Amino acid sequence: KMLTLKYLSLGVLVFQTTTLVLTMRYSRTLKEEGPRYLASTAVVIAEIMKIIATCILLVYKDSGYSFRTLNRVLQEEIFNKPMDTLKLAIPSGIYTLQNNLLYVALSNLDAATYQWPTDSAEHLKKELSAGSQFVGLVSVLIACFSSGFAGVYFEKILKGSKQSVWIRNIQLGLFGSIFGMMGVYVYDGERVKEDGIFQGYNNLTWIVVLLQALGGLVIAAVIKYADNILKGFATSVSIILSTLISYFWLQDFMPTRY
Repeated sequence: KMLTLKYLSLGVLVFQTTTLVLTMRYSRTLKEEGPRYLASTAVVIAEIMKIIATCILLVYKDSGYSFRTLNRVLQEEIFNKPMDTLKLAIPSGIYTLQNNLLYVALSNLDAATYQWPTDSAEHLKKELSAGSQFVGLVSVLIACFSSGFAGVYFEKILKGSKQSVWIRNIQLGLFGSIFGMMGVYVYDGERVKEDGIFQGYNNLTWIVVLLQALGGLVIAAVIKYADNILKGFATSVSIILSTLISYFWLQDFMPTRY
C-alpha cells in the first residue's frame, strides 16, 4: 500500500507541476482587456482553498463525517500545541515566497526556461527585455534554493512526528495565508483598494489557483510517502514534459546550440 501511495503521489506531482507551470505561464501572458490578476492574491486564495480541501479530507478520512470531531481534532492538534504549530512557520514562509516568485518568473520567462534556467540567451534576448530576463532568472534561482531548504525542513518535521500529513497541511496553510496577506498589503494594497481582490480573475485564473492549491497537498503527500529526493526526480520529469509542450504546443521556447 505504501509503495502504491508513493508512486501515485509522484505521478500526480508530475502532472500537477507540468500543468501548473504551463497554465500559469499562459495566464500571465494572455492579453485581455482590463487589469491582469494580482499574483499575491492568487497565492492567498490558493492557501485558503488548500485549508478547506484538507478539512474536507479530514472529515472524510479521520473524523467519521463529523464536523464536531473535526473541530476537536483541530483544537487539540493545532491550537492547543502552539509551539509545535509554530515549527511550520519557517517552511510556510519559504513556500509562500516561492509561490510568489513562481508568478514573477513565469511572467518574465517561458515555461521551459523557468524550470530549467539554461543559457538560452539568444532566444531570451529576442523575446524578452534584459530587465525582465534578469528578474525572471533571479526569481528562479531564489525559488530553487529556498525550495530545497524548505523541502528538507518539512520532511524532517513530517517524518519526525505522529501528526498526520493533513494536520501539517492545515498548519502550513494557516501561516501561508497570514504571510500571503502581508504580501498583498505591502505590494498590492492600493490596487486591491481600487479594484478589489478578484480583479482580472477569469476561468483560467481559477484553474491556476486550484492547481496551486492541489500542489500543496501533493507535495506534502510525496514528502510523507516518498522523500525529497524522489520529489526532485518527479520535478525533473516535469521539466522534460514542460519543455516539450512549451516547444511544440505553446511555441514560446526555442533551444539553441549555446
